[in-house]
Amino acid sequence: MDRPLTKNINLDRPPLSLKEYEKAGGYAALRKVLKGMSPKEIQKLVQDSNLKGRGGAGFNTGTKWSFVPMGNDAPKTKYLIVNADEMEPGTFKDRVLLEGDPHQLIEGMIIAAYAIQADISYVFLRWAYRKAALLIRKSIEEAYEAGYLGKNILGSGWNLDMHLHTGVGRYMCGEETALLNALEGKRATPRAKPPFPQVSGLFGKPTIVNNVETLCCVPHIVNNGADWFKGLSYTDDGGTKLYGVSGKVNKPGCWELPMGVTLRELIEEHAGGMMDGYKFKGALPGGASTDFMTIAHMDTKMDFKSVAEVGSRLGTGTVIVMDDKTCPVGFVHNLQHFFAQESCGWCTPCREGLPWVEKILLSIEKGEGKPEDIDVLEMHGELLGPGNTFCALAPGAMEPLQSALKYFREDFEKHIHDKRCPYS
Repeated sequence: MDRPLTKNINLDRPPLSLKEYEKAGGYAALRKVLKGMSPKEIQKLVQDSNLKGRGGAGFNTGTKWSFVPMGNDAPKTKYLIVNADEMEPGTFKDRVLLEGDPHQLIEGMIIAAYAIQADISYVFLRWAYRKAALLIRKSIEEAYEAGYLGKNILGSGWNLDMHLHTGVGRYMCGEETALLNALEGKRATPRAKPPFPQVSGLFGKPTIVNNVETLCCVPHIVNNGADWFKGLSYTDDGGTKLYGVSGKVNKPGCWELPMGVTLRELIEEHAGGMMDGYKFKGALPGGASTDFMTIAHMDTKMDFKSVAEVGSRLGTGTVIVMDDKTCPVGFVHNLQHFFAQESCGWCTPCREGLPWVEKILLSIEKGEGKPEDIDVLEMHGELLGPGNTFCALAPGAMEPLQSALKYFREDFEKHIHDKRCPYS
């Protein structure tokens, strides 16, 4: 089985140097692009491959690029930014790519920048990824020395500068417009849309923000074609996917697998099943801001469409498993504490609603809850849902809560009736 994203990765040794990466076929896609492909051809190729954004939104990448103004009348400064601010709880897939094969990301960024004719690119990196920062910085320097970055790249007449920017550690920076504000030296709050970043982004100029895993796919699509990339998948969504599993499983980890493997295969085969003495109770399929899936959903294909059909989201594709000895109320309370803490405070529902939800869950967990608390929690699930807040932070926070009330309601009721946590 082809594993293009991880074929060069061995975490028991340092990542490939520039020379080693070139020997393994690296930067061949960039040379191919600069020698004979137009920006529009690259956009069309990526669009036809059905590469969907791996940061969680699942929007067609080539289509997103096509919204950038092109031609002689387009603004002269454009930006390509990789969102490496991997702050979603339970998500660690991008770290594997950043630390395991940094030149793969840089090549993907350069090709994507050429496709939109960007002049400047940034790696916006999570503050805690210190090892990745060292590796990315070194790889950027190597790329400059080899002529892959800077002026007149490979004699093409096209220029691109690349910079590493380390964030200060706010979950909010994962939202692309808040990321742009942070890059501008402002408070990381989301922007109103429209205008969208593709037209007016960083410093008011056309900007594309893509996830690490998304851009790492690009060189392989250029080298092998759209049909090859679609053929890697079990579903209509193109390519392979980095799936992760955490929780009380025998082999927690991260694997590159065909897009569309089932949740059952992911947990029982690749993660080695549940640890002795534990049973599967539920799972968040794509990080903390997704709805629970239960034992009834184990044969669901882990692609964007199939997971949505059972009422959740693929998100980042990193599964958080909840076992039968973990309290659902305490589990969700822990998540709501995180989201309330990470709210930027820009809009009232998120700023006031999330701390209130956390407070109610804590009282239920401590045995101080009241029957009407469940109604209040359900009301917040609606009032903090899509369309009622300035960005997707609060709606994402409500996904594990509303699905926990749907699937594990008896646990909430038992806490309130017995005035204690039955799992303690």
